[in-house]
Amino acid sequence: MFLCVSANPAIDKRITLPTLVPGGIHRAQTVRSFPGGKSTHVAMVLKALGAQPHWIGMCGGATGEQVVAGLRSLGIAPHSVPIGGQTRTNLEIVDDTSGVTEIREPGDPVSSEEFAAFERQCKKLFEKQGESTLVIFSGSLPPGGPDDLYARLITSARHSGCHTLLDSSGEALRVALSARPDFVKPNREEAVALVNFAIDSNHAAAEAVQQLIALGARSVALSLGSSGMVYAARENAQMLFAPAVSLRPRSTVGCGDAAVAGLAHSFCSGLAPAEAIRKATACAAANCIADSPGAVRAELVREFEAQVRVEILLAHGPAE
Repeated sequence: MFLCVSANPAIDKRITLPTLVPGGIHRAQTVRSFPGGKSTHVAMVLKALGAQPHWIGMCGGATGEQVVAGLRSLGIAPHSVPIGGQTRTNLEIVDDTSGVTEIREPGDPVSSEEFAAFERQCKKLFEKQGESTLVIFSGSLPPGGPDDLYARLITSARHSGCHTLLDSSGEALRVALSARPDFVKPNREEAVALVNFAIDSNHAAAEAVQQLIALGARSVALSLGSSGMVYAARENAQMLFAPAVSLRPRSTVGCGDAAVAGLAHSFCSGLAPAEAIRKATACAAANCIADSPGAVRAELVREFEAQVRVEILLAHGPAE
């Protein structure tokens, strides 16, 4: 089973405009809302790949109810932990001239009692599913969230026999590395904040991956945006690079989440590292041209997989 954990879910609202002019008055062409947040996007892509993911998150107010209802309508099993605040809304403005503008709300503060209830519910799911589960922790923490939340949950998941994948940023990511997650998928900016040097080449990306493994990650997939992805499946493994698929994106929102889903699905399918990075890159590409974040089509993933070439950057071990 895949369990997608969301400490700070959202409603994604996408507005399309002919042109975005700062300070101007605009009439939207279309307005659509979807269940959102990084963990939700991961669950949606896993569902498109044929999995039956579960999702757990802290939800409050009308937008929280909208998230849960939207997940159910997509065939994703939600486990909602109620909070007193309102689930946030993230705004994505798509215009024909300047591309995509994102406005991300921080979310309402969550009390220590609500965080404790969330941890208890997560632990129950970890214990229920055990070794059959890959737990995917995605996204930011709400205001007031303890920096060690993901670290504690990763430790709890491991005690129950679960595998873990982490996609977060900042102090929450740094602290969680000490809990030795099985997978970590930072983007360039998130990795730079941890390794403290510019990642301006594939060689620098490979060095960053090695440092993140030294900090505690068992394997690392480092997203370089439109440049591609670098992946090491374990310490001293071959360092693999896959360039991004060449296309004109509708929006890149959720592409990193789609890549996470591709890696997770590959791991549970027993795919070799080269096939895993190929699938992750293809999922990201399919998300670029989806109607909304996470709404990928499986046939497009397969089509893009055939286009992705995988290169060896540094060979520390035998070929996979």
